[in-house]
Amino acid sequence: MTEKRNLMIEIHCVNNDKKFLVPAGITAKEVINYAGLENERKILGAFVNNKIRNLNFRIYEPKRVEFFDIKSSVGQKMYAYSLLMLLYKSVKDLYPKGEMTVLHSMNNGYYIELQNVDEQKQDCVDKIKKRMHELVDADIPFEKKVYQSEDAANLFEKVGLKAKAELIRSRQELYTNADLLDGTVNALFFDKVYSTSYLDVFDFCPYEKGFILIMPDAEKDFRSPSPVVKQPKLFSIFQEHKHWVEILNTPYLHSLNKAVKEGKQNSLIQIAEALHEKKYSSIADEIFKRRDDVRFVFLAGPSSSGKTTSCKRIAVHLGVLGMKPLTISLDDYFHDREHTPKDEKGNYDFECLEALDLDFFNYQMQELLEGKEIELPRFNFVNGQREKSNNRLQLKEDSVVIVEGIHGLNPKLSADIDRKNKYLVFVSALTQLALDNHNLISTSDNRLIRRIVRDNNYRGSSAERTLLMWNSVRNGEEKHIFPYQENADSIFNSSLLYEIGVLKTYCDPLLMQVPQNSPAYAEARRLHQFLNNFVAIRTDFIPPTSIMREFLGGSSFSY
Repeated sequence: MTEKRNLMIEIHCVNNDKKFLVPAGITAKEVINYAGLENERKILGAFVNNKIRNLNFRIYEPKRVEFFDIKSSVGQKMYAYSLLMLLYKSVKDLYPKGEMTVLHSMNNGYYIELQNVDEQKQDCVDKIKKRMHELVDADIPFEKKVYQSEDAANLFEKVGLKAKAELIRSRQELYTNADLLDGTVNALFFDKVYSTSYLDVFDFCPYEKGFILIMPDAEKDFRSPSPVVKQPKLFSIFQEHKHWVEILNTPYLHSLNKAVKEGKQNSLIQIAEALHEKKYSSIADEIFKRRDDVRFVFLAGPSSSGKTTSCKRIAVHLGVLGMKPLTISLDDYFHDREHTPKDEKGNYDFECLEALDLDFFNYQMQELLEGKEIELPRFNFVNGQREKSNNRLQLKEDSVVIVEGIHGLNPKLSADIDRKNKYLVFVSALTQLALDNHNLISTSDNRLIRRIVRDNNYRGSSAERTLLMWNSVRNGEEKHIFPYQENADSIFNSSLLYEIGVLKTYCDPLLMQVPQNSPAYAEARRLHQFLNNFVAIRTDFIPPTSIMREFLGGSSFSY
C-alpha cells in the first residue's frame, strides 16, 4: 500500500477540464483540492470513469473524474439515501425497539411510519429532529463494509432487519455492502455522502398517520427544506397500493422472488391484472354516474405511465355501460413546427402547453359540445405540419370524448369547457413493491425501465439514447404534469406487482450495451445492479389487454 501511495497518477477533472498528477491511493475528496474546486458548491460525490462513487473512494490508477452536487439527479439520490440513514440512526438511538418503515415518496420527501414508539407524535418529531441535528453537528463519517452475503444476512437478521436479510438470500450474490453510521448498521442501496455534516438541510414533521422526511427545495437553491403540500388524492392512492400488496401477500421483493421460485407467478399475474380491471371498471362507473354532464374525459400522466392502454381499457368499460367513447390525442393539436415555442437553449419545447394550438383545440371542443361535426387534425411528425385527417367526429346522445395527452389536467388546456362537462383521470406507475422496509422502488425508475424496453421495441432507440433524454423528460414532467395531479377526479396506479421481473429480461441486455465512455453509463450500471435483485418472470401468462403489452408487444389493442 505504501508503494502505491508513492506513485503519481494522472487525473482528468471534467468539471474544469484540468489534468494533474496526484498520489496513488488518494480519496476522491482529496482530489477536489488538487482540482482547485474547493470553493465550489458543496460536492457530494463523483463519477469516476463514469461510475458513481462517494468521496471516500480511493483512486489507484489514472481516472476521469467528474464531481457532482445536489443540483444533479444523482446528487439528490445520494443526499436522500444518506438522509434516510441519518433518520434511521436517530430513531434507533432514541427508540431501540422502534421500527421505521419508508412507505413511499411524497412532497419531495418520504412518507414514513414508526412502530413500537409509544409517544405523542409531536414529542416524537421534536426528539428525532433534535437528534438528527446533533448527528449533523457531530460530523460523523458514513462507512461502507463488505460482507459475505450470508454473513450480511445474519447480521441484518440479528438487528431486526428481517426483510433485508431475506432479500439478500433471495439474490444469491456472493458479497453484500452494509452501511455503518457510528455503530448503527443498515443497507440503503445507494452511495452516501462523506459525513453527516453534509446533511444540514431537511425537515421532519407529522403527516397523516405517520411522518414525512423533507428534502431540500430546488426552487430555493437547496438551502432550505421544501414546503409540505397536502396531496390527499395521491396519498389515498398510495394507501390503496399498500392494500393491494397486502392482498397479494408480497409487501417486499423477497416475497415476490420466493413466489416466482415456487412457480406461483401465474396466480400473482392474474390477481394483479384483476385489480387493474376492477379499477378501470370503477373509473368507468364514476363517469357513467355523471353521464348527463360529462362529455369529455381528460386523461394525463407522465412518460411510460401507460396512458394509451388506460385510455383504451376505460373506453371498453364505458362501452359495456352503453356509452359510445371517442378518442382524441392532444399530439395532433401541435402548432406547426415554425410556431413551436423554444426553450432557454433555443431548442423547440414540445413539452410546454404553448406547443399546442389551444385556441383551435378549444374551438373544436366547443363545436362538438354544440353537436356539430368536426374533422380531427393529424400532426405529421416527419415534416412538423398539422394536416387534415379525413377523420370526422360528432357527439351523439351517449357519446363521450376521451382526450389523451400530458397536459390533460392543466385547466388552461380546456379553459373554454365548463368543469362539469369534464372528468379528469391521472395515470402514473406508483410502484406497489419495495425492496425492503427502507429501500423503495422509485416510480421514476419503474417508468424508465418501461421506456427503455418500449423505445427499443417500437422506436429503434438504444438504452443509451433513452437514458440521455430521461433527465429532460423528468424536468418536463415536474413542470407540466405533476403540479396538476391533484386536479384529477380519479388517479389510476398503472404499476403491476410483477412487471419489473418481466421487464428485466428485456431491459438488462440493452443496459449492458451502453459503453463505459458514455455519460449514460453510470445510470445504466445502477439500473443493471437494481435489476439483479429480481428473479426473472416469464411473459406467458400476461393477457393481451395488459398494460405491459404496450411496452412488450403482443397487445390486442392497436397503438
